[in-house]
Amino acid sequence: MIKPNAMLEPMDMPNPYFPIKVHRCKANQYGQIMFSNHWHKHIEFLYFISGKAAIECNSFEYIVQSGELLVMNSNDLHAGVSLSDDLFYYAIILDPSLVQSHAMDAVETKFITPIKENLILFNNKIENDTHIKNCMLSIVRELDNQELGYELSIKSHLFAILTLLLRGYVAQILTFNDHKARMINLERFTPILEYIETNFHKELTVELLADKAGLSRFHFSRLFKELTGKSVTDYVNNTRIRRAEYLLRNTLLTISEIALTVGYRDIYYFSRIFKKYKDVPPSQMQKAVSKSCSRRGCESTCHD
Repeated sequence: MIKPNAMLEPMDMPNPYFPIKVHRCKANQYGQIMFSNHWHKHIEFLYFISGKAAIECNSFEYIVQSGELLVMNSNDLHAGVSLSDDLFYYAIILDPSLVQSHAMDAVETKFITPIKENLILFNNKIENDTHIKNCMLSIVRELDNQELGYELSIKSHLFAILTLLLRGYVAQILTFNDHKARMINLERFTPILEYIETNFHKELTVELLADKAGLSRFHFSRLFKELTGKSVTDYVNNTRIRRAEYLLRNTLLTISEIALTVGYRDIYYFSRIFKKYKDVPPSQMQKAVSKSCSRRGCESTCHD
């Protein structure tokens, strides 16, 4: 059985007494994996400055681009792939304890504690909200400059963001039992997803994965679909084809070599599966990429 919580990302903070940080993230290749499936107990905001990306959160995929925002609730299972050569975004990560109060007042009881305990879940994708966007950018500036009182300013912006999210973007309110059941599934299955991410080129059967999870084939398949929104076969194929597309766009490997690299021994079967997920056969995508590079004069470097 795989070790539990293998995909629980550790989260160090520059200042443990003020647990918030910002990362400036970029990707300069289409198909580049921004981050593989993982989860953490912190809340994360992704604000996109340029480019385009596909972010999978729990069982949903979101296409996001410049000016859009994603909210990752505590314990959301998420992964990301760049859909452009000029992706740049801010990742603001905070421990919910930052906005907690030692006094159990109405604010703490009604809002902060349920958010911290993951009972109030917000919509993942937020569009066209200038107020939230301005708060995000203000937090980035305050963390950069760290002028006197920056902590007060950041907390005020965080409370403003939470107020806006509570008023307009609540996706779900869970009971304690709902949350407990969700966490049991998350802790049991994220190591399986980690195994798939690192062993996608090998033969991966439902029986093998169910055995690693310590579950029957039927029970495993049902819970896997409930967590990811995909069957095991669909999830494995999607993982392989995502890697194959990256190799098509960024290497000089032949289609046969790519098929073998991502776990398909039959090139014809690989081509059918690739077309199913990407709407075009791999040969057509490879030709399109080559033509694009030739027009830009990057034939010698774009596949490095």
